[in-house]
Amino acid sequence: MSQALQATIARQRMQLYGRLSSIFARLRTQCVARWGDTDALEALLRETMQTLPYCKYLYVLDERGRQITANATPAGLLPAHRGRDRSARPYMAEALAGADFSLSPAYLSRNKRRPSLTAVHRLTTDDGRLRGFLGADFDLRDLPLTRALYRQPDQWLQLKGDPAIRGALFQQQRVESLMDGRIDEVLDLITELVLAHGVFHGKLHFSSSRATLWLLDDPYRYRVLDFEDLNDPATCLAYPRRDYAAEAVIPAERVPEIFRHFRALRFMDENIYLRSGSLNVFNGMVSLNFSCDGSHYMRWDELLDKRMDFWLGTGPTCETPEPPERGAA
Repeated sequence: MSQALQATIARQRMQLYGRLSSIFARLRTQCVARWGDTDALEALLRETMQTLPYCKYLYVLDERGRQITANATPAGLLPAHRGRDRSARPYMAEALAGADFSLSPAYLSRNKRRPSLTAVHRLTTDDGRLRGFLGADFDLRDLPLTRALYRQPDQWLQLKGDPAIRGALFQQQRVESLMDGRIDEVLDLITELVLAHGVFHGKLHFSSSRATLWLLDDPYRYRVLDFEDLNDPATCLAYPRRDYAAEAVIPAERVPEIFRHFRALRFMDENIYLRSGSLNVFNGMVSLNFSCDGSHYMRWDELLDKRMDFWLGTGPTCETPEPPERGAA
């Protein structure tokens, strides 16, 4: 998991931790005051659920982690859960070890198999004696978080593919595809679709002679063009005329250059060659998948900065060069 994604998740957890810990701290005294009276505890849980509409289950456990109340839900009580032993569940570990309040890592729920988490608060008397625990289960889709959209960082990312393909790399050679034989015409057509017909994300599958396109006018559905489509300039008539997006990160005049770079990578070697490549004009990233099944995600300008010998100086295991550190020379 990337550091940026981890940081986004950590911020959401901190917000949730602060909100829930303050609510549970107020409930501690009320739960302890009703200790020994199951009906009173369950009445308190039902009342509390009115202020926690995003909570899936709310319940009380004894000091050993065995449930002594029903599960309170927004729709009422579920008595079948009384007596359930939760002591061995991973989310109980911190509470049993002495943490006043703990928030579990996300996990898949047993029944619905949905991402969930559990909060647990120790219920202690004023003189510190442990009575039990207050627990609450949450479905991640219902939590009141900011839900700010995570933005993928633009640093170079390298992913290794199938070891079987990598190991047999030099037992195979590039076989000329239909697209290879008309690659200049195909790239000219794709360039035109990007610059003048609203294609903002396009992927060229050189080995199978097809392309996958996403358009501004219908971004939720992709189009697949086969070789006959890609080899016919009249294909442009099937897509409305659109100016190149002002919000695009890649300058319009550099788009043809990127596709020419794809062409060079396709023909650079008989063993190590580009199988597919894509670009997205809004995030400014290109992706490359090579014959060794290694993949790269990188900024468009980083791609154009690299000479062919950069990709070929890799040795017999097809270990493509490691991405440079940001700020490095």
